[in-house]
Amino acid sequence: MKLIRKDSRIYVAGHRGLLGSAVLRLLKQRGYSTLITATSRELDLRDQTAVDRFFCQHRPEFVVLAAARVGGILANHRFAADFIADNLSIQTNVILASRDAQVQRLVFMGSTCIYPKLASQPLREECLLTGPLEPTNRWYAVAKIAGVTLCQALRHQHGLDFVSLMPTNLYGPGDNFDLETSHVLPALLRKFHEAHVAGDQPVTLWGSGKPRREFLYCEDMADACLFVLRQPEASLHDAAWNTLLNVGVGHDLSIRQLADTIQQVIGSRCPLQFDASKPDGTPRKLVDASRLHSLGWSAPTSLLDGLRSTYSWYTEHAA
Repeated sequence: MKLIRKDSRIYVAGHRGLLGSAVLRLLKQRGYSTLITATSRELDLRDQTAVDRFFCQHRPEFVVLAAARVGGILANHRFAADFIADNLSIQTNVILASRDAQVQRLVFMGSTCIYPKLASQPLREECLLTGPLEPTNRWYAVAKIAGVTLCQALRHQHGLDFVSLMPTNLYGPGDNFDLETSHVLPALLRKFHEAHVAGDQPVTLWGSGKPRREFLYCEDMADACLFVLRQPEASLHDAAWNTLLNVGVGHDLSIRQLADTIQQVIGSRCPLQFDASKPDGTPRKLVDASRLHSLGWSAPTSLLDGLRSTYSWYTEHAA
């Protein structure tokens, strides 16, 4: 593999999403000058012919595959077929086009929901495909597992330097705050903001509030992505099939604790209620990111600081 240069042609797929936009901002800040992007109107990543044509035209040397159809428990349940079909199409088209274009390194962005629901904590890369998935997001998880496996197969068969990063729950500026389709953190931030503005009205949380989650600031995940893009190939692949790296902060908290922290950031005192008729999801999801940490990367942003930055963005752009 050629080492990435400041003038390398880098394609960021999904550059308008939470993670893709953070990656694009960071690349610009660090002086990378030849950045390739396309909106969904300009390029439908579900269209194989269009994707192949785009790669032939732009010939990217490095690819960050952050494009995906994403959402929380409700969206996964309501749009199950769309979640699996769209994600399978998007990632397969981009990964195979990267193969054909002889891309030097592709970084595929997945999710820790690929791991079994009851896997031992913290979640290690080796626990992939060792047990049943969490039913509430299995459509998305199965698609992401297919993407990871395709990258592994391409390295196994062709020696391609395609790496998969599995971030824990991402949040940050530019997040989706739609209560129908968002993940838990932005949904709670919006709920508490609106309840606070209305005079600290009660806020209802799904489930028991006991499940534990780990949260990673999107700017830190972008930093991890650039860190991986710059690593020598030998440091990332200690075995032919080992193309998978977890990305996390190393500690978690309960949804109830998250709610308390969000209230602290907002300055609200909204009474909490819990709807036990709604699912909790996976009981705990903490990742073991020791492989990535051993290479020299760790997340610099605390949850409190990340929430403050996210809330500031929300009140300015989305509230």
